[in-house]
Amino acid sequence: MKFISTRIITADVGRLVGFYEMVTGISAIWGNELFAEIPTPIGTLAIGSEKTVPLFGEGSAEPAANRSAILEFIVEDVDAEYVRLREHVGEVVTVPTTMPWGNRALLFRDPDGNWSICSPR
Repeated sequence: MKFISTRIITADVGRLVGFYEMVTGISAIWGNELFAEIPTPIGTLAIGSEKTVPLFGEGSAEPAANRSAILEFIVEDVDAEYVRLREHVGEVVTVPTTMPWGNRALLFRDPDGNWSICSPR
């Protein structure tokens, strides 16, 4: 089995796709108005509409309800990314901070409240 993507279910596909295009600098590939993918060199971030949930089982996913998974992005300079992103993110959870294990990290939430983290290479 090979890991291929992470999918976020949302009520506003366009808004979330636009946010992650801005974060990654990568243009999305749209399947249709209900689904898009942002292909990165490591894996794909898939963004699907809540209207697709019944295809997987009624009530199997709920948009904007995640408080446990974190999307992690590797960056060259955490502090520079903070300056670039701070006006665009929904909420900065943690400003650039050196963690006890030694890496520098920035945590923020996307427009749906999902956690994202930037840490150095």
